[in-house]
Amino acid sequence: MLEVQDLKRLHIGPVSLAVPDGEALAITGPSGAGKSVLLRAIADLDPNEGHARTQSVAREAVPAPIWRRHLGYLPAESGWWSEHVREHFRHPEETRARLPEILMPEAAMDWEVARLSTGERHRLALLRALEIGPEALMLDEPTSMLDRKTEAAVEALLAREMAGGLSLLIVTHDADQPARLGAPVLWLEGGRLAPAGESEVTRA
Repeated sequence: MLEVQDLKRLHIGPVSLAVPDGEALAITGPSGAGKSVLLRAIADLDPNEGHARTQSVAREAVPAPIWRRHLGYLPAESGWWSEHVREHFRHPEETRARLPEILMPEAAMDWEVARLSTGERHRLALLRALEIGPEALMLDEPTSMLDRKTEAAVEALLAREMAGGLSLLIVTHDADQPARLGAPVLWLEGGRLAPAGESEVTRA
């Protein structure tokens, strides 16, 4: 579960939303509307007002790093700080077994980061975000750089995680992705969220 109440950041808000356990919610809207800014604010990466909570913890009750163990966040550009892939995982051998789920060989855990394509880095970053066992996960354009086959594999992985109770908040410009994930769509424009009409989803 993820609940956000009266969140304000820069030109955005107040914004409120809720994602039940095992379900997804998609946010779309025109470029520059602040979708990524909103996710960063919910993750407590930037100053903001308002409240957020998962099933077990309220954001204001814990330090930001602890909050982000309960609420995972995968930005549009993933971060890599060490030379080898395995150095970015707490349990590399456990994660190695999951690499086929994202259409990567198990040997990739032993690769250097410099060898990875942008899409490979992003898929690995998804597994890294899931590794901490978050109650909810926020994804910013998680499949925008993937071919259709790989996109389908990632969406299948997300569906399995949702079946286990994970809540997903996803920013996407893919007009069809929310339906594939069973996610209602909210439209962000002018700092406000509203249910998206069919023409808005298509225009995104």
